[in-house]
Formats: sequence, structure tokens, C-alpha cells
Amino acid sequence: MRQRIITGVIAGVGFIGLTVVGGWLYTALLVLLAIIGFTEYARMNGVAWSHPSSLLGYAGVLLFVLPWSEWGISVPSTLAILWILAFLLLALTVITKNRTTIDGAALMLLGALYVGYGFAAMGEVRQIETYGMMWTFLSFGCIWASDIGAYFTGRAIGRTKLWPSISPNKTIEGALGGVLFSLAVSAVFALCFPDFITLSKALLIGCIAAVAGQFGDLIQSAYKRVRDIKDTGTLLPGHGGVLDRCDSWLIVFPLLVLTELLPV
Repeated sequence: MRQRIITGVIAGVGFIGLTVVGGWLYTALLVLLAIIGFTEYARMNGVAWSHPSSLLGYAGVLLFVLPWSEWGISVPSTLAILWILAFLLLALTVITKNRTTIDGAALMLLGALYVGYGFAAMGEVRQIETYGMMWTFLSFGCIWASDIGAYFTGRAIGRTKLWPSISPNKTIEGALGGVLFSLAVSAVFALCFPDFITLSKALLIGCIAAVAGQFGDLIQSAYKRVRDIKDTGTLLPGHGGVLDRCDSWLIVFPLLVLTELLPV
């Protein structure tokens, strides 16, 4: 537990600091996390980083997450990237005479979208011209509040299992506590910065961030159970890998962007 706390504090302070600074440092952090996250994803599925399907997956991740527009480089749309990547991966099944199977191709396509667009959405939110840092911290604040609220509420009064076949320690009471904590944080943002966001919109973001974030956690738990692993990686002692720590982020940020609740 001590190691977990120390690692969490150091990583948290560093991450928050780079988020405040923004710019190329924050972008570089997201790119690094995306590359490590996809490496963990490929390894979970028994695919070496140097395998052709993995290399195509990395290419897809980088097409999503690198700040091409800031460099004056035009890249295809998200749909176009996905179609091109799907075509190349399917072509690989033919070229390798099915040594790369269609199932393997689908897994790499899913991983590139899940990891690449997830971190890309975080970058898009931070780059919002007006209040980019505020939108970012509102989103992260709601996610983190949900995690903390679910943990402590679950430990204090949790009795009813939420989804024991997927995550045996999570409870319905804990999940509801996470939602309440997230709503409280979003309300504080709205009350402290009324020119930034209305209370109703803040509460909607808080609710979505909590529910979607908990689903993100359960999605990763389900996947690890299928692959029979405890953690996706060992990057953060006591915390696991990038996908272990960022599972909620990878769902919440794209959802808030796609629903246009954040003005990207």
C-alpha cells in the first residue's frame, strides 16, 4: 500500500504539472502513454510489438494522437483512418496466408481506435482555445472523484455486488457513491466558475464521466479476466500499466467530445 501511495502521488503530481503546462510537453506525454498503452494491448493479446499487425496498429495510434494540424500536415478523417487501417490489416491476412487471422486483424484495429483515439481526445480537449485547461481538469476531476468516491463508499457501506463475474470487489453502493462524488466536483466547478459553465451542464458532464468512467474500468477488468492477467503492465509499481490507470479516461474523453459536451 505504501508503494502504491508513493507511486500514485509522484505520478499524479507529474501528470497534473504537465497538464497545467500544456503545449508540446502535455502532447508528448499523451503520445508516450498511447505508445505504451498500445504495447500493453498487443502483449495482452499475445502479439509482439514487431509483428506486422502490431506495426500497423502503432501507425494507426500515431495517426490519431500526434498533433498533425499544429505541424501544418493534413491527415485523413477518423473514419478514413479506420477504413485504411482495416484494409491494410485485412490485406495482411492475405499476404501472410492467414498466419495473421481476421480475428487478429480485428483486435489490432480495435486497439488502435481504443487507445489512439482515446488519448487523442484528451489532447483535443486540452487544446480548446478558450478554457482548455479548465475543461480538462473538469473532466479529470469528475473521473478521479468517481474513482475515489466508489472506493471509499464501497469500503464503508458496500454490500451488494455490482458485477461479481467481472470485478468481484465492486459494489452497487460504491458505484452510486462514485456518481455522487463526481456530481459534487462538477457542481463545485460550476459554482466557482459560473462564467465557465452552467450548473446543469456541469452536472450532466459529472454524471456521464462517472457512469462512463466506471464502465471503462469494468471493460478493462473484463478483458483482463478473459486474458487471465492481473495487470496490463508494470509501468507504475502498485498500480499496474497504462491501461490499468487510464481505462476510464479512454472512454470518458471520447464520449464527452463526441456528444459535443466539450467545445472541441
